Amino acid sequence: MEQGWPVLEPHTAFVPGIHVDAICQHLQAITEGRISNLIINVPPGHAKSLLVTVFWPAWVWTTHPEVRWIFASYRADLAIRDSLKCRILMESDWYQQRWGDRFRLRDDQNQKARYENSATGYRVVTSVGTGTGERADIVVVDDPTSVDQADSDAERQSANEWWNGTMTTRLNDLRTGHLVVIQQRLHEDDLTGHLLEQGGYQLLMLPEEFEPERASSTSIGWRDPRTQSGELLWPAKIRSVEVAALKVKLGSYRYSGQYQQRPSPSGGGIFRRHWFRYWKPKTMDLRPVVVRLPDGSQQQIQAIDLPDEFDEMIQSWDMAYKDLKTSDYVAGGVWASKGANRFLIDQLRDRLGFTETLAALQAMTQKWPKALAKLIEDKANGPAVISSLRSRIPGLLAINPEGGKIARAQAVTPYIESGNVFLPHPAIAPWVDGFIEECAIFPNGRHDNQVDQMTQALRRIRTKPTRISVSLTPLSSYAGEYSWMA
Repeated sequence: MEQGWPVLEPHTAFVPGIHVDAICQHLQAITEGRISNLIINVPPGHAKSLLVTVFWPAWVWTTHPEVRWIFASYRADLAIRDSLKCRILMESDWYQQRWGDRFRLRDDQNQKARYENSATGYRVVTSVGTGTGERADIVVVDDPTSVDQADSDAERQSANEWWNGTMTTRLNDLRTGHLVVIQQRLHEDDLTGHLLEQGGYQLLMLPEEFEPERASSTSIGWRDPRTQSGELLWPAKIRSVEVAALKVKLGSYRYSGQYQQRPSPSGGGIFRRHWFRYWKPKTMDLRPVVVRLPDGSQQQIQAIDLPDEFDEMIQSWDMAYKDLKTSDYVAGGVWASKGANRFLIDQLRDRLGFTETLAALQAMTQKWPKALAKLIEDKANGPAVISSLRSRIPGLLAINPEGGKIARAQAVTPYIESGNVFLPHPAIAPWVDGFIEECAIFPNGRHDNQVDQMTQALRRIRTKPTRISVSLTPLSSYAGEYSWMA
């Protein structure tokens, strides 16, 4: 790359960096068969397209010109751009003087989107969502979705299905072929997130600012060489002043995904992790909850005693769309108010079929009979649930939410930011950590059912003069988990 750089970038000096060394090491490991499949998460503007889609195939052909490639991107013209650059590099005097005797590009198979060499190796270009009849030894996708497309559930799902259903079947030999994905993280369920959950890929994760707790390491013995929190990836090219400007320009969400390879800011986005407060039963003496602040420091939050009386208590439900075990989660929470404070008393979150959902709502009602109003969003299985249970359970209310999910979330952030929303201490409700994580990553998370039931409750619940007495009785205790009955 360093020697060939002036051929393609004659007016820009080559600047080495940690990421250049790391990517080169891993691409060489793929070429030598030490890595099968690889995901590279790297910030934009770090020459990743030149390195992976231009210099790498040109380098491989110097010793193995028979290797066949398929390259794709979310836009075909981007993949064609890099294909042309690779051809320019291989046709240059610099390349020909060194390896011109290894192969030649065939005149009758030398197009923008497909060219072939005299050793039967070829390079084919396609775009995300498009099929190809060609097969290859190495299949690469560089940016499967754009920044804007990553916000769309349909676009992300389409890219994920295209990769799984089309491109992974294009390998000449499933035992020896290689799959490579290059992208910046934009959503928890982008192609990287989807493939990491699926398994079978090495992850080379390179954030712009080093985070020791997320230090990347791989099977070839590589580990991020940085040691100091905040240490930059390419300081010779992108300095602290440029990073600060990017944070202002992009905002916390975009910067976190594109540059830190994390779909949500470290402290959270719309909902910050350290905003939440905690409650505990009066009978229990629990340690403070330790939370990490955005600047990396830690804070201890002491849980308060749960009040004996509440002004109001309700249930809030977000239903699944399908009557399948593989459908989205059902989330139902019991919320109470005392003055300005809001308390999440109990929650159910599970993948439930329709019949199981009915049983869950009935069980929650029996467990918390003083939660008179049951808010059920008027979509998915919600209307059918209300219709089925209206004659058996009082207080079922169909809620038609106003505005989009983000607008509804932003409308309740003052409650949480001001420290007026209390969750059960994690020692008695282990699900609380997952609840906070879903809130912190919203709206870039894979699921948002808990967020929906929370925003629905906080927008509805209000202080009333009615007093509701609640005493909690432990039903069972195991491995630090408690179940409560009012």
